[in-house]
Amino acid sequence: MIDALFNQPGFLAANKALDAVVLRGQAIQNNLANLETPGYQRMDLAPDFESSLQQAIASGNSDEIAALNPTLAVDPNAGASSLDGNNVHLEKELMQMNENGVAHSLETQLVSGMFQKMEMAITGKGA
Repeated sequence: MIDALFNQPGFLAANKALDAVVLRGQAIQNNLANLETPGYQRMDLAPDFESSLQQAIASGNSDEIAALNPTLAVDPNAGASSLDGNNVHLEKELMQMNENGVAHSLETQLVSGMFQKMEMAITGKGA
């Protein structure tokens, strides 16, 4: 019975989106750490993950959502490389880090809200 609560499409989608935000945060940290590494190519969330998640959500199929796993890939939209072949730009990474922080807060609130609803349904009391 408890599995049914955690296999709802909305809950699964929020968890997968949170997984993606955490992974993107790790990529940003790696990009910043390699800011001056010759030949380093900027990494980001694989571009097909977001569209795949949207399609899975639209289908409403819990199994399809659960099967998705975010991965990292070289960012094809990173822009021009410097003379040493590195295409990480400090300002862009800092902007991405801020945007990712906002997304992390939103996804965390969504998942926490779902847990609060479950707690209220189980206990009959509000938070």
